[in-house]
Amino acid sequence: MKINRSHFVFDRGQRNGILSLLGLIILLIALKFYLANKGVNKDLPRVSSEILALREEIDSLKAARADTATRNMYKFNPNFMTDFKAYTLGLSPAQHDKLQAYRNSGKWINSVADFQKVTGVSDSLLDTFRVQFRFPEWVNKPRNPNSIRKAYSALPEAGKKDLNMATTEELQVVPGIGMVLSERIVSYREKLGGFTAVEQLYAVYGLSTEVVDRVRMQFSVKTPRDMTRYNINSASASDIATIPGISFELAREIWEFVRLRDGVNDLDELTKIEEITPTRLHLIKLYLFVE
Repeated sequence: MKINRSHFVFDRGQRNGILSLLGLIILLIALKFYLANKGVNKDLPRVSSEILALREEIDSLKAARADTATRNMYKFNPNFMTDFKAYTLGLSPAQHDKLQAYRNSGKWINSVADFQKVTGVSDSLLDTFRVQFRFPEWVNKPRNPNSIRKAYSALPEAGKKDLNMATTEELQVVPGIGMVLSERIVSYREKLGGFTAVEQLYAVYGLSTEVVDRVRMQFSVKTPRDMTRYNINSASASDIATIPGISFELAREIWEFVRLRDGVNDLDELTKIEEITPTRLHLIKLYLFVE
């Protein structure tokens, strides 16, 4: 009778072989975990150190950039703020219009408090750029008003200097005119080929009515340049556009205004046009007349 032998019965040699194989497998698994743990413990500090070093370098660069930006921050007089500057600072068009209207009335912003009162900007927005404001020395260190009035009272016509011959240094004796504005006046004079009247200064960017009046006290145009003047009731839009500071769009609006009324009797009627400020009207009266 044949007895079937179980597949799970091994002889001594087979059992030893199986045990050896299991031992080898366990040894390999243990070695794998050992090497993995050793690699993690070795690499993590190295990677962490590199990250920290890079972080420190980035922070250092940021701090250096911020310091450079602070030291090189461009300071400006808010009285002469342009549309683009107002936009970059975060002012709304309405706030900038308030500032322009205040300046066109002949008044000046003499402090940060004045600026906020006129424009109505919030404290948080003002704090982002108030350090950039730069006011002239006569605001920060006001002189005796009586001495100013005496020094810059109107001279007799014979004692006034010719505006067409004035140097930048001579122009800077007028309160409100510094190096930048005096250079603009001379540059504009060269562009025209000479002034015809002091009123042409209204076309120089940054000069207020008040400052032009001060110039008139000390200077006059004694060697006038010839200038073409137009009758507003017959002038074309192209003729009007030749006036400095008047764009063709505004010239066309003036032309249409006159045509719709079949002519005007007084140039002051042009103030009904929104863009005609008192300063522009002064300039227009120099180049146009009513007939």
